[in-house]
Amino acid sequence: MEDTLGQIRIHIRRGINLAVRDVRSSDPYVVVRMGKQKLKTRVVRKNLNPEWNENLTLCVADPDLPVKLAVYDRDRFSLDDKMGDAEFDIRPFLEAVRMEADLQGLEDGTVVKRILPNRQNCLAEESCIVVSNGRVVQHMFLRLRNVECGEIELQLQWVHVVSSREL
Repeated sequence: MEDTLGQIRIHIRRGINLAVRDVRSSDPYVVVRMGKQKLKTRVVRKNLNPEWNENLTLCVADPDLPVKLAVYDRDRFSLDDKMGDAEFDIRPFLEAVRMEADLQGLEDGTVVKRILPNRQNCLAEESCIVVSNGRVVQHMFLRLRNVECGEIELQLQWVHVVSSREL
């Protein structure tokens, strides 16, 4: 934990228009990875537009590592089917977090930075890093790759960790 810069909370909100992997639907869940860390959401049965509304928290030691997401269809009697993947860079978010003290007193909704979709990222639309309740948050829609359709909506928030040296 000594090498940790802090923690990032990823609020996995929902999936949108996910691919069909069973007869008429899918039983999707999301796997989030960063380096050797791996976290999962719960399975939402028979739903192509699932709402997870789950918080997953990752320790950030290397800001250059991307956060990778993969969506799977839970199968009872065979291997789970992949329903697409995406990844995003946390460096722009961390830059805004480093400025957080300077952002105190700004009005809720103030845009700190805009990230446009391009060929190098999985953004489906512009993603804004904003001030919300005195904190820096980033809302994004990620277009899934390696699949015919689907997006994941999520939000990032920094979790301040008190080190043992500060106690």
